[in-house]
This record gives sequence, structure tokens and C-alpha cells, in this order.
Amino acid sequence: MITVATVLLSALPLMTGWALHVWWLRASLNTARRDPLTGLRTRDGFTRRATALLKDPRAVVVLADVDKFKQINDTHGHAAGDALLKATADRLVHYVGPAGVAGRLGGDEFAAVVIDDHGTAADLLAVLRGVLARPVDGQDPSVHTTVSLGWVRAADFPAEDLSGLLRRADEAMYAAKQARAGLRRAGLGWLFATVKGRRAGRTGARTDAPVVGVAA
Repeated sequence: MITVATVLLSALPLMTGWALHVWWLRASLNTARRDPLTGLRTRDGFTRRATALLKDPRAVVVLADVDKFKQINDTHGHAAGDALLKATADRLVHYVGPAGVAGRLGGDEFAAVVIDDHGTAADLLAVLRGVLARPVDGQDPSVHTTVSLGWVRAADFPAEDLSGLLRRADEAMYAAKQARAGLRRAGLGWLFATVKGRRAGRTGARTDAPVVGVAA
């Protein structure tokens, strides 16, 4: 006589195989959402986590770009460039903390969402920029650079989704980069994200350009 126990035992190998298959699929998906060099989330993985974090009114969206990265690659080699990207990612993760998320959007561009518990994002980013500019441990001390940062508080633009907030942070970041080339400001400054933004330059001047904090 076939009992329930017999049926369950006969189905056990199939159930085990299916569970292992599901585990493998999840592991593969998580791996695909991680950048192999830095270990950060890729654009897709970052977007998923960041979108969830934007429900928190304390969320701050940050965009970071390594200055003169191509020059470092050309002068010191790709190994030095990779080490710099890895160090930048590690330092960014440390300052974002477990409550936030950091990702590598591609090349030398990074993004993060920080939960600003104490309203001190400006101070945090000023410190972070200094940390990101430090030489990489174990590397030639001449291999170092600065990092341009742009940031925006999600609560200031409640109608904007992640894409819109990243665009605003990008405009601020690009303005910070230009300030270093000719409109340089010492330390943390305040300026308008206007037609200087590379995306605004393609679509026309913004009529609602916000005041956005940048590290320059």
C-alpha cells in the first residue's frame, strides 16, 4: 500500500533538485547585479535598492565621478586604474553605511543613496571627498586624483523619481568638475545646476534649476 510517507520520500529528490535550482538562479541573479571589479551593485541592482530607499524622506542621492581617470590609465596602466576604482568603491561603501546603497553606474562613475539621519549630509560629503582623494594603499603615491561629487535631497523634489534625482545630482557634479577647471571653489560650495550640466546642455536650460550642494 502506498502511504503518504512513501509519496513524500519518492518526491524528495525532485523537491531537492528544484530547491537547488532556485538557489542557483538567485545566486546567479545576485552575481549579475554585482560589478566584478568593485563588488558594488551594477546599475540594475542599484536602481532596485535605491528606489526603495527613496521612500525615506531622509534620503540623499549622490553622484561621484573620478577626475582625470583616463589620464591615470594612460600614464600608470589599467592595473593602477582598477586599484583606484576598487579603493573608491570601498571607501564609498564605508561612508554610505548599511542603511544606504552604493553602485557603479559604469566606468569611473558611482552613485549612492544615503540616509541622512542627522541632517549632516553636507559635512559627510565634504569628509568623503577628502577620503576619496587619498592615495591607494600599497600603490605608487603619485597615483591619486580627486573626485567630483553632486548631491540632492530627495525630499526637496518629491515628484522626482530616481532618474530625475540622478539627473539633478549629475548636473551638480558636472558643475563641480567645471569649477575645478576655471570656476574653482574652495571646499564645499553652493551653486546653481544650470546649462553647465551635461544633460541640460543637450536638452536646453532648466527653468526650475535648484540650488544643489556640491563638493568642488
